[in-house]
Amino acid sequence: MNRPLQTIKCILIDYLAAAISWAAFFMYRKHAYSTDYSNLREISIDDSKFLTGMLIIPILWLVLYFVMGSYKSVYRKTRVKELGNTFISSIIGVIIIFLFVIIDDYVNSTSELIVYGGILFVLHFGITSFFRMILTSIMVNKIHTGKIGFNTLIIGGNGNATAIYNDILNQTISSGNKFVGFVNVNKANSYKLASFLPQLGHYLQTPQIIEEKKIEEVIIAIDPSEHAKIKSIISSLRNTNVIIKVIPDMYDIVLGSVKMTAIFQAPLIQIAPEIMPYWQVVLKRIMDITISLVAIVVLSPLFIFTAAMVYFTSKGPIFYFQERIGINGKPFSMLKFRTMYMNAENAGPQLSSDNDPRITAFGRIMRKVRLDEIPQFFTVIKGDMSLVGYRPERQFFIDQIIERAPQYNMLLKIKPGITSWGQVKYGYAENVDEMVERLKYDILYIENMSIAVDIKIMFYTMIIVITGRGK
Repeated sequence: MNRPLQTIKCILIDYLAAAISWAAFFMYRKHAYSTDYSNLREISIDDSKFLTGMLIIPILWLVLYFVMGSYKSVYRKTRVKELGNTFISSIIGVIIIFLFVIIDDYVNSTSELIVYGGILFVLHFGITSFFRMILTSIMVNKIHTGKIGFNTLIIGGNGNATAIYNDILNQTISSGNKFVGFVNVNKANSYKLASFLPQLGHYLQTPQIIEEKKIEEVIIAIDPSEHAKIKSIISSLRNTNVIIKVIPDMYDIVLGSVKMTAIFQAPLIQIAPEIMPYWQVVLKRIMDITISLVAIVVLSPLFIFTAAMVYFTSKGPIFYFQERIGINGKPFSMLKFRTMYMNAENAGPQLSSDNDPRITAFGRIMRKVRLDEIPQFFTVIKGDMSLVGYRPERQFFIDQIIERAPQYNMLLKIKPGITSWGQVKYGYAENVDEMVERLKYDILYIENMSIAVDIKIMFYTMIIVITGRGK
């Protein structure tokens, strides 16, 4: 499969559709006040604003499509999904155009403006959908006929794995799976699936196999006797971007967002790799940068005051850098105002408590109203953290948490945050037991992650800061 070429095709047809629909709309508006078609070229095509619009308007549409994630998975499109995405983006785009693009013609009334908006929507949606349906139909046909497909790995090697392999192989309409091999879960002398596919190793080696074999889909088809390993299997896939599918009888034991994948293909349930829609991911990042920049400017007097107080109330540096683990298990340096005395962790990593003697007098005040967190806005702008996420921890404590709660690995799919659902509901943890207890709130956040939830968490964080109820 040539993804760059397919992406270019999508971009070109979208540009062409946007240009044609805008040209038709421009000529309609220019001609709306006259029934004389003889001067149509003069009042429309020869207008300098016509050519400007033909160049700029389609580019604005392409920017919107990028934000909406239209070009993120070009080989994962379906006709129904594409039609729905085109409908939503057309509504948003038309609203933006009528809000920000200057229209030089006189409009008699609001109802007339609404009519113009409706006409532009019908033209753009109709033409764009037509072009997209053609391209998507060609692509879908190639997948259904087996001309293009996705490298697929099966986790499991016995009854269920063999059954789903045969189901997919013998289906009338191909789902595009090109099987590369399978990995075993429990050790055995032989595996039923070995008669059809090569055994590539143990499931704990899955991340390396995915990278080496360029795997795009993983099908979990383990037997009932292997269900106890499901959490560990999901954990092994945490840092990969593959699509995960499971057989229906495992629905009730799989964590994550699920949806049925097709009507005619083998019955599989898909665990969506994206926790949030792509447009929300983009909007979340824009919010992170914008709010952090505003916070840095607005809180600059408080920033200077806090820095001065840290400097004058105890010996040592003003700032404190500590390595924490972020998205996909990547380490980063978290920046905070120093709240403890120097050499506070000479005896090794330790968690703080309410009566921790290592915390300075002013440090206690900072922790109560979260003043020590202000420098983290710079870390958010850098991209290592988000405003809302989960509390990042050190690898020393993560190893202990995972031994008791393997689902902690689910958190590593997203960026850690300055604040979190766990911080709002529970506060700082003083030991690993409390970390595990707080974990359930962070898991709930991932399961319900959205811009609306982020705003709600930030609102309650503000209340905690203002009232000084921070733990």
